[in-house]
Amino acid sequence: MKKAITLFLPTAEAIQRLLYPYAEVVVHDIKLNQIVAIFHPLSKRRIGDASLLSEAEMNALEDCFGPYEKTNWDGKKLKSVSSVIRDENKQAIGMLCINLDVSAFDKLQHFLLEFLSENLVAQPEPLFKDDWQERINQYVHAYLNDQNLTLEVLTRQEKKDLIEHLHKVGAFTGKNSAQYIAKIINVSRATVYNYLSMQSNEG
Repeated sequence: MKKAITLFLPTAEAIQRLLYPYAEVVVHDIKLNQIVAIFHPLSKRRIGDASLLSEAEMNALEDCFGPYEKTNWDGKKLKSVSSVIRDENKQAIGMLCINLDVSAFDKLQHFLLEFLSENLVAQPEPLFKDDWQERINQYVHAYLNDQNLTLEVLTRQEKKDLIEHLHKVGAFTGKNSAQYIAKIINVSRATVYNYLSMQSNEG
């Protein structure tokens, strides 16, 4: 086994330990065309098994490629990524492959989608027609999603822009809307009024 390949073995094992029990990490020696290390084998392959890799094809690959999808022997879906190991002459001599079993996450995703979406009906009009807090919540998070922002880490300028947007869409019609918005954005009510005053002066 080439020294350059052995240098990757601790990294391969560390990745497997971090992702245990969902990942298999395989190290190939392209020159020998065989697996020289495998950590937590999910695929029923073993050290010494053929790699089935072409040296010429490996040299033509990018240093890292994926993620790509594979099917395991038991039918479970794997999400994989591979990294080419090169020698001092930039020639491909090995490969490190990480195969992540995502079947459990698929089941969880299916469960969550069913749990969150099943049996939902439209909001009852009598309950929400005067619910200005609900409307503010929707205004705020629609804006954040559109701007790819997160409420917890807004800068001062981003908070100012959000307040200006809320004013434009009519979010301040409720009696205590300014106080509620201040609480959501984590600023004082005086700051909200100050931003609105600045907007009025600029207009």
